[in-house]
Amino acid sequence: MNGNVQRPESVNKFLAESVAQLSESRLNRVTRYVARLFEQTLTRLEDGTIFVVTGDIPAMWIRDSTWQMLPLLDMNPDLELAEIVGAVSRRQAEFLGIDPYANAFNESASGGCWHKDFIDQSPWVFERKFELDSWSTFLELALSLFERTSYSEHLDSTFWKVCNQILELCAVEQNHDPSTYRFIRNNAPEADYLSHNGFGAPVAFTGMVWSAFRPSDDRCVFGYHIPANAHLSTTLHRLSNVAITFDKTEISKTADQLSKQITMAIKSTVATNGRYPYEVDGLGHTLYMDDPNIPSLLALPRLGWCTEDESTYLATRNWLLSNEHSYFAQSDSFSGLTSDHTPANYIWPLSIAMQGLTAIDREEAIRALEMLEDGDGDSGDMHESFSIDNPQEFTRPWFSWADMTYVALALKLATF
Repeated sequence: MNGNVQRPESVNKFLAESVAQLSESRLNRVTRYVARLFEQTLTRLEDGTIFVVTGDIPAMWIRDSTWQMLPLLDMNPDLELAEIVGAVSRRQAEFLGIDPYANAFNESASGGCWHKDFIDQSPWVFERKFELDSWSTFLELALSLFERTSYSEHLDSTFWKVCNQILELCAVEQNHDPSTYRFIRNNAPEADYLSHNGFGAPVAFTGMVWSAFRPSDDRCVFGYHIPANAHLSTTLHRLSNVAITFDKTEISKTADQLSKQITMAIKSTVATNGRYPYEVDGLGHTLYMDDPNIPSLLALPRLGWCTEDESTYLATRNWLLSNEHSYFAQSDSFSGLTSDHTPANYIWPLSIAMQGLTAIDREEAIRALEMLEDGDGDSGDMHESFSIDNPQEFTRPWFSWADMTYVALALKLATF
């Protein structure tokens, strides 16, 4: 049963005071999406942690739950709201402690799963696709809460234990051994399992950390996913600073060194044409594209990697949002990024919102918000993706991550 977490008074007060900054229709939409987050996605478990469903799929993704909760930190959080976000962070830590290579988890040890891909798969694990962004977004939520509110109850022994585990596994996956992770899924789309007989494409050491799957849950073509590594680098740098505050000297040192290694490796990938690639393998192969799911190249400023006006980012962004990019689609009314994860010419609200969130020009941000509103298929809801020719054709009736990314953009525009 979802929705047993009461919306804090600080959120109600913030929304009430937003009347002057947002139009009535936008405020109503923001209020409804925030209400639905509390009423339909959050469940307080017996241990005090909070489980977050991603929307119409009854499982909790580490990545999705982070981006669902982060906009709440823009709402003048009080202690009650900080505790709620902290309880989600503590649930993420518990899950990663069970299986750091899993991307999605069940509310209980029910054995429910999208597909049981491993004989020894934990009954807590809904899906065991190793996605590097699960680690970076776990750090993102925990660190953002502390940095922005000084709340620290979630930075407990379990948190630091998981941080140690992540750092150790990062070192392992910098030198990825193909025999340690094999993902085969029979009778499934090609993007749903690893190539090369389930081991993924060969890689060579770069300093980056290997990932089997993208934030889309689709497989990586080449094993070093640039946006996820960029996000990991920035969150590790922040972890290093926070760890000092808690006298975690060894964690601080290791996180700082790893962050610097990843940063140098990423910067070396842009030497040839001045744009960020999406994936590389360390063997000379490079994939230039982007996917709507976050971490993405479009989102790099929001990930703390660079500023919105960094020259390499701007060159990348301009290319991504052009017809030269095969995953960019546009019609007379809409434009955005498509994905192998959904039908052709279905653009994702996540990418539209991220275009607005990274826009330097206010008019571009306003246009992105308008496209989100016009692209809801007259349902009032944010979807995973929708047809660029007919928004009433869409995937996933309810995608809470997209809801809250709309909220983030609407709040940005209120003060832009």
